[in-house]
Amino acid sequence: MTTFRLGQFPVARVGYGAMQLTGPGVFGPPASRDDAIAVLRTAVEIGVNHIDTAEYYGPRVVNELIREALHPYPDGLAIVSKVGARRDDAGAVLPYDEPDELRRGIEDNLRTLRVDRLAAVNLRLMDDSPPDGRFDAQLAAMVTAREEGLIDGIGLSNVSLAHLRRALAVAEIVCVQNSFSLLDRASMPVLQECARRGIAFVPYVPLGWPRDRREAIFNNPATASPAGTRPRRRRSRWHGCSRCPRTSC
Repeated sequence: MTTFRLGQFPVARVGYGAMQLTGPGVFGPPASRDDAIAVLRTAVEIGVNHIDTAEYYGPRVVNELIREALHPYPDGLAIVSKVGARRDDAGAVLPYDEPDELRRGIEDNLRTLRVDRLAAVNLRLMDDSPPDGRFDAQLAAMVTAREEGLIDGIGLSNVSLAHLRRALAVAEIVCVQNSFSLLDRASMPVLQECARRGIAFVPYVPLGWPRDRREAIFNNPATASPAGTRPRRRRSRWHGCSRCPRTSC
């Protein structure tokens, strides 16, 4: 695999987003812990050296799986987490993005993963607020964590071009993680700015989301032909999807 720099780490162009190793809804344990661990180990064995995670995936579930599968971690493995959210007992995703909460989130990731330092941590924005004084305070918390040696790099997630430019005025940003796919190119200005500045752009849901958009990508001849696959046939409208356990129907 070719590589690109994510801060201090040369990472393969294809990384592994570990969110789906949890139970349904990114909540609770996986159906098979052994399978989840095998997936992580296989990813590293075939050359993946950038793993994306978060303490609130599960919560704690994904970080614990990564630790069990890979600790002690191989040299050069960039584990990148994110802060700014938490899960309640029912699985709801809630903001956890005050400066002191961001600090606790970083420390929780370090503890669960059993590391002293992370390659990067993304500041995940949970709403559409513009870059303002609150955003500055959040960035300041991330800068402090970097200066104190808890993280190597600061990343941003779910941000606009205005957020990125404001952040770059006060801190080095090593990666940006935004939604981006063939059918969702709203973040193209952010991607272009990252490319211009040599910042790693890490798209999430790169195969499209929700499912109808993903199916549109998979069934488009322009993508199916280079991938060596055939467009998927639509199922009958009478197919009992409410009873089907598969997510591809």
